[in-house]
Amino acid sequence: MTKPTVLVLAGPEYEDLELWYPKLRLEEAGFHAPIAGIGSERYLGKWGYPAAVDVHIRDVDVDALAGVVVPGGWAPDKLRRVPEVLDCVRRVHDAGKLVATICHGPWVLISARIVKGRTLTSTVGIRDDIENAGATWVDRAVVTDRNIVSSRVPSDLPAFGAAITEWLAR
Repeated sequence: MTKPTVLVLAGPEYEDLELWYPKLRLEEAGFHAPIAGIGSERYLGKWGYPAAVDVHIRDVDVDALAGVVVPGGWAPDKLRRVPEVLDCVRRVHDAGKLVATICHGPWVLISARIVKGRTLTSTVGIRDDIENAGATWVDRAVVTDRNIVSSRVPSDLPAFGAAITEWLAR
């Protein structure tokens, strides 16, 4: 039996813990969690940890995904400029599948135009961006609004990982 796949997005200067912690939690829970990139074969995190890319975003079978994780760091500012990333996130969202994001990751969701009328959290630094996109921002470790699970910062990763795996177990 094939494991369900939850794609983990990566780009230049991703936040190391925000990529690796959810990826490992997903794998521990029995999911396939490949890293999808936007052009390079590997990326370095903000703190220097390398992430080898398993698949280019243009080669992803979006319909086969159970969800997508959008980590933070500075990568979301690059990821949101790639039409295939936005298409992937929008299609996963519109299919009612998991869209999980943390820190600066909601920038990608904003650019995919899927946050209006929703409640999210993030790093406080992009609160205005979330609110200006028509969403409600709250200061909580993790927020689940239908199929969007969002979190603030690396110290919230235990709650974020639990919320992701709980959502997928439904």
